[in-house]
This record gives sequence, C-alpha cells and structure tokens, in this order.
Amino acid sequence: MNIKEVTNYLEELAPLNYAEDFDNVGLLVGSYQTDVSGILVTLDTLEETVDEAISKNCNLIISFHPIIFGGLKKLNGNSYVERVVLKAIKNNIAIYATHTALDNSKYGVSAKICEVLGLKNTKILIPKKGVIKKLITTVPLQNATVLRNFLFEAGAGSIGNYDNCSFNAKGEGTYQGNKDSNPVKGEKGKLHVEQETQISVVFESKYESNVLEALNEKHPYEEVAYDIITTENVHQDIGMGMIGELPKEMSEKDFLLFLKTVMKTDCIRHSELLNKKIRKVALLGGAGSFAISNAKRAGADAYVSADFKYHEFFKAEKSILLADIGHYESEQFTKNLLVDYLTKKISNFAVILSEKSTNPIYYI
Repeated sequence: MNIKEVTNYLEELAPLNYAEDFDNVGLLVGSYQTDVSGILVTLDTLEETVDEAISKNCNLIISFHPIIFGGLKKLNGNSYVERVVLKAIKNNIAIYATHTALDNSKYGVSAKICEVLGLKNTKILIPKKGVIKKLITTVPLQNATVLRNFLFEAGAGSIGNYDNCSFNAKGEGTYQGNKDSNPVKGEKGKLHVEQETQISVVFESKYESNVLEALNEKHPYEEVAYDIITTENVHQDIGMGMIGELPKEMSEKDFLLFLKTVMKTDCIRHSELLNKKIRKVALLGGAGSFAISNAKRAGADAYVSADFKYHEFFKAEKSILLADIGHYESEQFTKNLLVDYLTKKISNFAVILSEKSTNPIYYI
C-alpha cells in the first residue's frame, strides 16, 4: 500500500477542501507513491515524534497539526520546524496533516469530544459556507435522463437527507458551428434550433472533478456548455464545532469537575458561575474564542473550548458558562479518532498511536 492509498481513506473522512483558507493540510513531506511500512498517528510532529517513527519502523506520520504552517524559505536547522523537516527527509519519513479539514468534518474533532462527554442530539455549531456548488447545463431532451443519472452517480444532487435532487426546464437552444465543427445535431455553417432540457444540480465541492468528468463523458455535444456557481448556502453537516445535550443536567460546578475528569486536564479557566443548570453544551476543539457568539445564539448553557484571552471571558455576559480546558486537552482524543478510523479501513496494516505527549504547556 502506498501513501496515496492511505490518504485517500483519510480524505473520505476529512476532504482537503474542507480546510480553512489559512491552513496547510495534506502531504507536507514525502511522495504519494512511496510504499508504507507503518503509520504513526500524532497530534503534533516534533523531533521526538520523528524519532518514535524511526524506532517503530513507520515511514508515514499522520499529524493533526501541520508542522509547516507558514512558508519555509530556508532549511538549515535553525528552528524546530526546520529540524523536524530535515530529520524526516533524511530518514525518508513522510508527514501528512489533517488540521481544519478534520475540524470541519461531521465525524471529526468536535464529534469526538461530544462522544467523550456523552452528548446527545448533536449538530454542527457553525455550518460552513462555500462548499456547495451548482452545475447548470443544457442537453437534448432525449439525452436528459441518462446524463442526469450519471451526474447523480458522480455525487451531484444530494441535499441533506435527500438524493437525486435536480431542477429541469424545457426550452429551445440554438447554435451554429463553424467550418471546423462537427455537430451531433444539425449541419455546420447553419443555425440549428434544438429542443433541450436545462438541468440544475447541486454538489459538494469535493465532487467537482467527478461531476465534470461525468458531464463531459455523457453529454452528446462536441462543445459542452455549462456553468458552475459557488453558492452561499451553508452545509449543515460540514463546519466548525458542535452543540448537543448532556444525558442529565448538572450544576455548573459539577459540570466543570466532570469536564476536568473526562478531558484529563489539570486546569480549567472559566467565566463567572451563574447558579444555573447545564444541559446544552457547545464545544470546539482548539482555539475557539471566535465561536463564543455562535454558542450564545445557539442557546448553549456552556461553551467548552480553549485559548480564551482575558477580555474574551467578559463575552459571557451572564448568559453562558465559558470553559477553557486547554488547547492540547481539547484535541487530545483526535489521535484516537484517527487510529480507530484507519484501523477499520486498513485491517492488515500497523497503525500506531504515538505514546508521546506533545503538549508544550505544563501546570504547577
């Protein structure tokens, strides 16, 4: 099995186009064609992570956080990032990162935290825009059914819990081929009028190449006319954070103590206690202060995330309990998620959970 075959499985869970624009995801070091000897899964890739991969005969590191985030202008070992990349290259070890592609997955980071906390009735906290596209094309009436079905098979036409969705309108299309044309209908050099069906279908952006391939393969015309539009619609199953309900409501203090235990954190920074019960919980792994307002609008009793700044705790405004459990702590179970997922997909292959804690923060 080569690296590309492994990453194809990963991208079923977390397609790279789910990632935020600022991010750097995918294969950061190495070649997709390299045969895999073993896989090491980690939250961060440090020098000791590469050493662990070497000792365990793993030539592919799957990391949640990307080791290369900004641009690298030099590789001379003057920073920990450069030293990690150099050591990986010297030892023929590839590095792949999922980061916000997995953050935005329905079954990703936040879903794993929901599982650990036992939340029910979960849904995405901030549904993502820009991942739903629309294809509009016209085709002769007699070819419409065949083309439409092939577009469905390629991934088009799914909206929420519904498949095979399309809008179809009949009308007249006109065209006139030049001397080099080879029209399927009509004659070159003469204006032709054809009874056509306009087909409109939506699709997730990750299916765009498949949809275009189906369109060009099954459309009868020599020149296929079509439009692709990126919509402003949000996708309810793709996005940052989640919100759900505890099986039983808790007092604020009991909830914080429960959170401290199950999330294995030595410290929770929180906003003012409001003497109210906690039932509806919003959460987001990693730095999540940007979603405080989303949690409040969703009616959450508590919002669990990390990296809140001093003034951001004031945003609670006596309406919600904010709990900062630590960046590493909020994402620590992501490694387990990836190992469990890959083990099911690759049953005859060693997928190893890194034993090293990469948390750079210590508590006294």
